[in-house]
Amino acid sequence: MLLKDKTIVVTGGNSGIGEAIVLAAAREGANVVIDYVAHPDETRSLVERIEAAGGRAVGIQADITSSTDLHAMIQKAVDTFGRIDVLVNNAGVETRTGLLETTEEDYEKVMAVNMKSAFFGSQAAAKQFIAQQEGGQGSGGLIINISSVHEDWPMPGNIAYCVAKGGMRMLTRTAGVELGPHGIRMVNVAPGAVSTPINASTEADPAKMRRLDAAIPLGRMAQADEIADVVVFLASGKAGYMTSSTVVIDGGIMQGSVGL
Repeated sequence: MLLKDKTIVVTGGNSGIGEAIVLAAAREGANVVIDYVAHPDETRSLVERIEAAGGRAVGIQADITSSTDLHAMIQKAVDTFGRIDVLVNNAGVETRTGLLETTEEDYEKVMAVNMKSAFFGSQAAAKQFIAQQEGGQGSGGLIINISSVHEDWPMPGNIAYCVAKGGMRMLTRTAGVELGPHGIRMVNVAPGAVSTPINASTEADPAKMRRLDAAIPLGRMAQADEIADVVVFLASGKAGYMTSSTVVIDGGIMQGSVGL
């Protein structure tokens, strides 16, 4: 029970990597807060699965592109479980368009969901961590950003997503330095190709999958559970001296491939 009695908030926690993180954290004893913007029935079902297994979970509907909603989400988590210990900025979208094709609407959506939400979610969590310290509820706190190998590795044809993840990398590096004196840590987790709904079109194309598998030294896409296990490790305190940096989980693709 690596996360026993810790409270972890996961944005976009009702599908894909977020859902895997929620389930893994609950198995390790955490109180889980599942942020969602759509699919309330799926969120309720996820909460019921966790509670049936003896865990504690709550779903909170929040628009993570709104700073007001993000601060309200953190407050609702505190009202439910008394405190928070970990925020996972997980929610993300992409348009799969290049510079010449990306519309202003596309760009603003990708930046709002991926980058703005991480910035103001981190702000809300950090303020709560500091308030907990001042209230005698212990010290520290952890913010984990689910980034991507594309925070550093170009992906032509998906430029807005790459720009957002690059911004997340610098957010982590800078905010980690700013928040260090408060005992608050920030770490990026950067997956490569993962079997989730966002990659469904790739998985449905055998030719694309053959090219992808051939480009990955380990020869396959990651499963969402493999990303969640690293998040649990980081949240457990066993990586307590890590901050302002990125953990890459990519099967070696950044080192073994010239690009896709």
